[in-house]
Amino acid sequence: MSALRLKDVCTGYGHINVVRGIDLDIGSGQRVALVGSNGAGKSTIVRAINGLLPLRDGRVEWDGASIGSLGASQRTRAGIATVPEGRLLFPECTVLENLIAAATFGDAKVHRAQSLETVFELFPRLRERAKQMTGTLSGGEQQMVAIGRALMTRPKLLILDEPSIGLAPKVVGEIFDVLGRLAKSGFSLLLVEQNVQLSLRSTDYAYVLRQGQIVFSGESGALLDHPEVRRAYLGD
Repeated sequence: MSALRLKDVCTGYGHINVVRGIDLDIGSGQRVALVGSNGAGKSTIVRAINGLLPLRDGRVEWDGASIGSLGASQRTRAGIATVPEGRLLFPECTVLENLIAAATFGDAKVHRAQSLETVFELFPRLRERAKQMTGTLSGGEQQMVAIGRALMTRPKLLILDEPSIGLAPKVVGEIFDVLGRLAKSGFSLLLVEQNVQLSLRSTDYAYVLRQGQIVFSGESGALLDHPEVRRAYLGD
């Protein structure tokens, strides 16, 4: 069974439908990429999944049940966590305060100390900077805080919206190494990225979005070798 399923999803802003007829599946423990150029509608799909944008048509299902009536906070409680583009941290709070703020409900609150230790094991730099104001951190360190904050909710599905944007290649490599470790531990991952090559090399399955519609889907390795994907997105 799919952990997350989008069926014929249509949504947008104002009078404009940004995405149309989106079908997407993420299995339990699967790493899935949603790739496409800037403006293709990737972040719109993320907002439809996490409850920040209402559907105009179609369904979003989680563990086999429709979650269309659930708000964003309820979807987080159900196990869907998003690392948003731009991170949206509290810059005048410490690293520790940013992390703790995410674990204030149910199972996340009960296991807060355990989750915090897990985050510090994944990102040792955050342990060193636990009392530092988040706004004073480097971009890469702030991205680590954003991922750690999402993990503090104890999710089953982790959505990462443009996690590599604005970061140095070395830092991107560190972060993607951690994402690989998370996938091996049973997390489902949805990686939403403009960096097509990086995404296809880091996932099991991928969807290619163009002008609000899925134009290709398949195993990531196969899409990496697909002539049209390479020509359109990899500069071949």
